[in-house]
Amino acid sequence: MIMLNARFKVYLSLEAIDMRKSINGLSIAIIEDLSCNPQDEALYIFYNKSRNKVKCLYWDKNGFVLIYKRLEKGRFQFSKLLSGDLYEITHQQLSWLLAGFDFIQMSEYPELNFKNYA
Repeated sequence: MIMLNARFKVYLSLEAIDMRKSINGLSIAIIEDLSCNPQDEALYIFYNKSRNKVKCLYWDKNGFVLIYKRLEKGRFQFSKLLSGDLYEITHQQLSWLLAGFDFIQMSEYPELNFKNYA
């Protein structure tokens, strides 16, 4: 599990990327394709065309951290109906995505707050 500071934003790039790209190539994609700063407090997620591999990149104090996951069976699940270049997700949705769940279909149980106990 990735332990990020709570203030970190998590972005999913909505265009498939060549998985041969490493830190430098992904940093350039963040700058040129997504118009973002790779040193912001954000984690960027990239996937390949067949959706069985993802790479995550973020800046940690004095260097980049690159996380790579390959599913041996199945594909990462997220809707093809998402539009734009970037889609912001929560830290919980990141965990679901990396576990192979369709994070858009999942939702946390809403908090119950009873006012009367009659």
